[in-house]
Amino acid sequence: MTQQIPAGRHDPQVTSKSVLITGASSGLGRQMAIEFSRRGYRLALTARRLDLLQALQAELAANGAALVCVAALDVTDEVALAQVFAQARAQLGSLDIVVANAGIGHHGTIGKLPFERVRDTINTNVIGFMATVDAAMHHFKEQGHGHLVGISSVAAFRGMPFGGVYGASKAAVTTYLQSLRAETHNSPIVVTTLSPGFIDTPINRGAKSRPFVIGVERGGKLLVDLIERQVAHATVPRWPWSVVARLMAVLPTSVIAKLR
Repeated sequence: MTQQIPAGRHDPQVTSKSVLITGASSGLGRQMAIEFSRRGYRLALTARRLDLLQALQAELAANGAALVCVAALDVTDEVALAQVFAQARAQLGSLDIVVANAGIGHHGTIGKLPFERVRDTINTNVIGFMATVDAAMHHFKEQGHGHLVGISSVAAFRGMPFGGVYGASKAAVTTYLQSLRAETHNSPIVVTTLSPGFIDTPINRGAKSRPFVIGVERGGKLLVDLIERQVAHATVPRWPWSVVARLMAVLPTSVIAKLR
């Protein structure tokens, strides 16, 4: 059931861009919301946990945010997606940027990881992501402009032991946005793919190893910097992951197999 988006505080003099973020209740989504708010953006924040969104809404309003709207949303529900996007656009006046960030991470050996977790990962990270992109494109084409941002991962660059389903789901994100970028070439619609490495969030805190991990505040700032620059595709941070990604692609399987 879709929750009605409650109004935030609105200043008629504010002319900043608007941004809708899925999966905004925790992790990178939450931190991007904080960073966008600091920069004066009008926000529509969605996630499955409405209570966490409302707490974030209150926090941002207390820090001077001009307009923050929130709504409970499961991105695998395309009917709810359409309703929430329409509500957000009505309240914000436009949907200038949509950040398709909602995702989950299950890891385990193929054949041993319970298949319900495989299904959940694909449903959220692939089907839910594609449904979000579809909803965003509907509004972008109606209003004549827009910026679609998809959160992929460095895990998309190479299939790793124990990371098959997560890596495959993020590879789907990257490939899907490559197609969208080609379809919208030379149009007023911008497409950005961001591939974070290890950023300190709940999704990876249980990992045995987190090479080159950075703090979530720095990660959020880097992500929003790249979004504002409208880059086509970037790792986050760029160094060392841009180099590591190229190396991962060419390492022999015998070496990859030892990284378990």
